[in-house]
Amino acid sequence: CPHCDSEVNPENQKLTGIYERIELPIVKPIVTRVERYGGKCECCQQKYEASVPVGLEAGSPFGNSVASMVSYLRYSHGISYKRLSQLMGEVYGLKISEGGIANLLKEVKKKLEAPVEKIMEYIRSARLLGSDETSARVEGVNHWEWVFQNEQVCLHVIRPSRGQKVIEEVMAGHSPEIWVSDLYSSQKANPAQDWQVCLAHQLRDCQYAMDAGDDLFAPRMKRLFLNVIALHRRRERLAASTIEQYLSRFRSTLKTLLKLTPTHPEGLNLLKRYQKIAPNLLLFLEDETIPPTNNASEQALRWSVIFRKITNGFRSEWGADLFAMIRSLVNTARRQGISAFKAISLALTTPNSDWLFS
Repeated sequence: CPHCDSEVNPENQKLTGIYERIELPIVKPIVTRVERYGGKCECCQQKYEASVPVGLEAGSPFGNSVASMVSYLRYSHGISYKRLSQLMGEVYGLKISEGGIANLLKEVKKKLEAPVEKIMEYIRSARLLGSDETSARVEGVNHWEWVFQNEQVCLHVIRPSRGQKVIEEVMAGHSPEIWVSDLYSSQKANPAQDWQVCLAHQLRDCQYAMDAGDDLFAPRMKRLFLNVIALHRRRERLAASTIEQYLSRFRSTLKTLLKLTPTHPEGLNLLKRYQKIAPNLLLFLEDETIPPTNNASEQALRWSVIFRKITNGFRSEWGADLFAMIRSLVNTARRQGISAFKAISLALTTPNSDWLFS
């Protein structure tokens, strides 16, 4: 007892509190030194040199763990070469110059070719794809970062064009059943059998028309879009008969709205647009696997937009290609429940890419 020093019966004690204190260990690089010996055989007079252990071949002194960390910090947190060099020296006790970082990342790019090619194969056999694009700067020239994705995979490519030929290059003749995108001309010319227009974009356009003064057509279309999106979100909780009633009502409402005669220019523009693409507005109501919006594509490009603002673009073609490859790997891994750092580490240490699609 802390009061009278008497011995306390353990059976009379009980746990009164518990807490933890967490510390990080001091991180130091692990250096493995390889010494090779050779000479001349006294028997056959041939020169020889000892073989190198597997995994310790000559080349960059930095191993996969260093490459993984540098790639992760650079392309998932947007840390510049200068700050990355400083961080590695101060936190990890590892001296690596900006030029050393660039050379290391070039080696990373080579190792990522296999898993990204696997992602490309999945894209070229996908039943449903969503696609979007955003601007990028490469060596001071305008480029476009494209994304092609679904619930299983995500592919990023950076090209100097925003035209249809990029889609043709990526698809390589493959024709998905469903394409989800906005109304940009190259996206409208997609090779899919059916096309679902992104309703999130249409909601914004309807709101713009309403703000401009249209009080006849745009408000009603916006209400319809909101109702059908709400139905899609709670579809699993509704009976099949109830869903069919809703679908019949929404299709009838769309036909009625497309017969209106708005007088405001913005409302009239929307009417003409929706009359042309009426079959592509509510396609997702026929198949619950089709999303009503292309938000997943926009979310996949969100970090790319932030990275562009942080760095103001890429200084080289290989840097842009590496960024697209890492974003493809990370966003695909995220769909499989794998973190960005783990995905990069596995890609650099695992010979095959089966882990990415398990």
